[in-house]
Order: sequence, then C-alpha cells, then structure tokens
Amino acid sequence: MPEIEHYRQINQLKLSLEANWENFRFACIDSESTGLDPKRDAIISLAGVGLQNGEICLWDQFSVILPIAYNTSSVTVHGITREEASDGVEAPVALRAFLDWLGDGIIVGHHIQHDVTLINFALEKHFAIKLQNVVIDTMEAFLAVSEIGGFASLGEPRGYSLDALCDHFNIVPHDRHTALGDGFLTAQILLRILKEAAKYGQWNLHDLRAWHADEPIPEKEGK
Repeated sequence: MPEIEHYRQINQLKLSLEANWENFRFACIDSESTGLDPKRDAIISLAGVGLQNGEICLWDQFSVILPIAYNTSSVTVHGITREEASDGVEAPVALRAFLDWLGDGIIVGHHIQHDVTLINFALEKHFAIKLQNVVIDTMEAFLAVSEIGGFASLGEPRGYSLDALCDHFNIVPHDRHTALGDGFLTAQILLRILKEAAKYGQWNLHDLRAWHADEPIPEKEGK
C-alpha cells in the first residue's frame, strides 16, 4: 500500500530537536468514538487542521466519518446526520487517507492519549503499524508554560478541559464535540501556548517534546 509505505519513509527522518517550532507543521487532531475502550469501541469520526509558521492553515484540513449505526447514542452527541452515518468511509480507506494527510506532522490534541490509543489500535488491526509522529498534549503544554510563569495575567483557569481552556482564552467553542470543530479549537489553544512559550525562550522541539502526556488519560468526557 503506497500510502502506508510513504508514511513509514517520511517518519524515518528525525526532526531536529534544536529547530524553531515555526519550521514544523502541527497536525491538531481529534477523534470521536463510540466509547473509551479501543478494543471494544470504534472511531466514529477523525479530523484535523494544520498549523504552521504561526498560523492556523484553514486550507490544510482533514475530516472523515466512518460508517456506524445511526441509532448509536454517540452519533447524535457528535452531530452526525443519518446520511453521514450510512455513507461513512470504511476504516482502512479512512486510515490511509488520514496518514497521507498527517505525514510527518507533529500530532497535537487535548487529552491526546485517548485519540492516539484509539488510532493505534485501528492501525495495528488493519496495517500492523502504529503512529510514529511526535505527539503533544495541549493540556500538558498549558501546565508546563504556566509553571514557568506564562499566562500569569489571566489568573487560574476553572479547569483544564477543552471547554475550560477555551473559556480561559476567550475562544468561542464553535462546533464543539465534532472532530473537526475540536481540532480547530485545539489549534487555537496551541497557537496561544506557542506564542507564550516563546516569550520564555521555549522555541525548539526539545522544549515542546516535554509537553507530551505519557500516561493514558482515562476520562475523555472532560475534553
């Protein structure tokens, strides 16, 4: 499969840890699923938006809906129509398209470990591979930058969920609980964090890699 082989090849090239973050492409992603157990539950939708050179690239988007029974409660929560549910793209095709869009971009998400675990389970099932990209969690990033003095003028947030940080940064949560909508919100939060981090001399990938949550996050409800 050329898409899978291309993905493997481009991710064998190591990103420079000393390079400025403006040189990298960030893929701000989100997935919606039928539940929290990757062995039992399935991806409903998968989406993302690119961020590069300090700008959110609205032309650099990915969004796919996978087939699922319309009467599943998760479908109505995530705003998927009956037609979209029945006309979804089969998982192998959707995953190949996602990897083609993702490339060697730095994966970014809020409480991202759940999404990575879910995607990896599907990738292993269909292609015997896992994601190979650098991964950043915006919750961990916010906490790390706050610890060095960032965002002090904003006071304490009311929490660290996606909704709470949107409120903290006065970001209007359009299309909340849709994969593409949440990916765009994550990109807006990341951009604020990157600009604040730069004020404290955190410019390179070495700094940013410390923003990855290594432990699985059991609750996605607070996303």
